[in-house]
Amino acid sequence: MGLWQSYRLRIRRRRWLVRALRKRRELSSVVDRTQNIRPDDVLVFSTFRNEDVRLPYFLDYYRNMGVSHFLMVDNNSDDGGREYLSEQPDVSLWTTGASYKKSRFGVDWLNWLQMKYGHNHWCLVVDPDEFLVYPFCDTRPIQALTDWLDASGLRSFGAMLLDMYPKGGLAAQPYGRGQNPLEIANWFDSGNYSISRNPEYRNLWIQGGPRARAFFADTPAAAPALNKIPLVKWDRRFAYVSSTHMLLPRGLNLTYDEWGGEKASGILLHTKFLDTFSAKAEEELNRGQHYANSQEYKAYAEGVGRDPDLWCKWSEKYINWRQLEILGLMSKGNWA
Repeated sequence: MGLWQSYRLRIRRRRWLVRALRKRRELSSVVDRTQNIRPDDVLVFSTFRNEDVRLPYFLDYYRNMGVSHFLMVDNNSDDGGREYLSEQPDVSLWTTGASYKKSRFGVDWLNWLQMKYGHNHWCLVVDPDEFLVYPFCDTRPIQALTDWLDASGLRSFGAMLLDMYPKGGLAAQPYGRGQNPLEIANWFDSGNYSISRNPEYRNLWIQGGPRARAFFADTPAAAPALNKIPLVKWDRRFAYVSSTHMLLPRGLNLTYDEWGGEKASGILLHTKFLDTFSAKAEEELNRGQHYANSQEYKAYAEGVGRDPDLWCKWSEKYINWRQLEILGLMSKGNWA
């Protein structure tokens, strides 16, 4: 990387950090339990709006994994989720009625909270419908992974977003509050993915899966990105640039081996496609607060009106992380 490009990215990172400092004024504390955070705690950061139906299982999943504290931003929910979270002893909660779009889709808010509370912690940034799977997650807590990453001199951990879906129409199997969504959405595409490399930020760019084939068949280049870097040993000088797709400094984006080997990686099981999806898509389309004038949600709104069956003859039923490794969707690298 040339000196000019390096300087330009450094200035860009400072701009995102200054922006996060400014956007902190949009957040109002509902309950602050951050004094309970211990030096070695793994932290979850998340933004949400009207996700009360998902929140109980989301918390339980990551608690069982070993997460010690949740730092959550409520974007003006009216379904009781804010009240529920305020009662949870391991949650610190902020609320805002400000524009999700103008906060760079929540990135500014979380950059600020990670800057203030995440320094020197392993921080996991996930939505309430995303569930991290990593090598040996069935027998080892997340601290085992972060200890190994520390010992290996790694500060970031990549994970591909894997869209999960049921067999049959989305409306056919109602989802209950607190239920494991993988009891319903337990199928995925084992192939049909394209991968390229972003030359500026050096992160991988992955597209494909059921969203590409069902909602963006005519415009595959517009399909949502599936590459994520959700787990980072945070430093207050770091900044997410676009959701968790990429960060600055850009060396954090090298979560893959450039020389043909394999680095350890994970999967984010994405359980968007439940019977709740139709109402959610309509709400978010009407709000117009998502990327590219909510083009993604326009495609969803058109598609869910047909109550699509995303299952196809190439679908795989989810078993465990070892299955995903065999399929080449994730890797344990040299972690044994």
